[in-house]
Amino acid sequence: MTTVVVEADGGSRGNPGPAGYGAVVFDADHRTVLAERQASIGRATNNVAEYKGLIAGLTAAAELGADEVHVRMDSKLVVEQMSGRWQVKHADMIPLAAQARELAGRFRTVDFTWIPRAENAYADRLANAAMDAAAEALLDVASDTVARAVPASARTENVTTLPVVPVPDPAVPASPGWTDAVGTPTRLLLLRHGQTSLSVERRYSGRGNPELTELGREQAVAAARRLGARRGITAVLSSPLGRARETAAAAADALDLPVTVHDGLIETDFGDWEGLTFAEAARRDPELHRRWLCDTSVRPPNGESFDEVAKRIASVRDDLLTDYAGTTVLVVSHVTPIKTFLQMALESGPSLLYRLHLDLASLSIAEFYADGGSSVRLVNDTSHL
Repeated sequence: MTTVVVEADGGSRGNPGPAGYGAVVFDADHRTVLAERQASIGRATNNVAEYKGLIAGLTAAAELGADEVHVRMDSKLVVEQMSGRWQVKHADMIPLAAQARELAGRFRTVDFTWIPRAENAYADRLANAAMDAAAEALLDVASDTVARAVPASARTENVTTLPVVPVPDPAVPASPGWTDAVGTPTRLLLLRHGQTSLSVERRYSGRGNPELTELGREQAVAAARRLGARRGITAVLSSPLGRARETAAAAADALDLPVTVHDGLIETDFGDWEGLTFAEAARRDPELHRRWLCDTSVRPPNGESFDEVAKRIASVRDDLLTDYAGTTVLVVSHVTPIKTFLQMALESGPSLLYRLHLDLASLSIAEFYADGGSSVRLVNDTSHL
């Protein structure tokens, strides 16, 4: 008999609002992650998203060939309805509850247990990432709808009254409106490299050196086209790894600038987890992997902790503020270094590293002032792709 534990969650920003779900399947000992699922579902309510998460978790358990399933959720409503103690009355949830019951009927045994939200942190993290993606997608649709509603004759760069969410021009420095920072900031345009074979397979990609895929090269060219049209970029810096250097080279060609390699911009060293999927790393080192997901001081085996990355990136930031003070610099790097720059600019806690999503070839903008002030102007923009 194969026994698994399914934890699921879902939510929306606004109820209804941008919604998404997350689900994770553990082994019977609740130590090893066997599968995880997450998805954005557009605009929906919390309860609809929670049911979607349950369905995704049960589907994953069935795909793994489970016989006995223990479902754990922090939704009292879903647990009570699936246990048969409460009726399902809302029209949106009736078909979802029926689908969940049909899936549950495929297992030899299945039970449902309510748990506090704090014990559902893994699924909650997945659901929040999906909600973030849903919010971005709905914003993109809304902006595109407004833009298309404006007559073509009015769509010029000089029109400033259109109600479209603006994308800041990296060439125009200005103080953040809600701080007392003064002077001209050092503006960092933080560009993540394009797609590689490891990112396609969602494998840990740290110090390894996979090349960009064909799509990755197209992403690099698209980013270069956007950046080449901007004014005022004075330097292009890159991680020493090939995927970042190739992405940086495309932008540097468009800007007619050289690429300067800074070793400090390299990705996290994932050690023995390099090249493994999330599930493979969890099976290999279940307890260590679990602690690594919530403690930035924990190192992967023979690898580097996020705290060590933060110390390295702080040194890089200081170098840039000294060498390129008051200018705009393109920095081509990887997920963890870029998240760390943003974390420093926001002066936020370590949870940002686990909750912030950055797409391949996405652009973010952070500014640092000589008096210690800082601001973030853009995060995970992929409008050029």
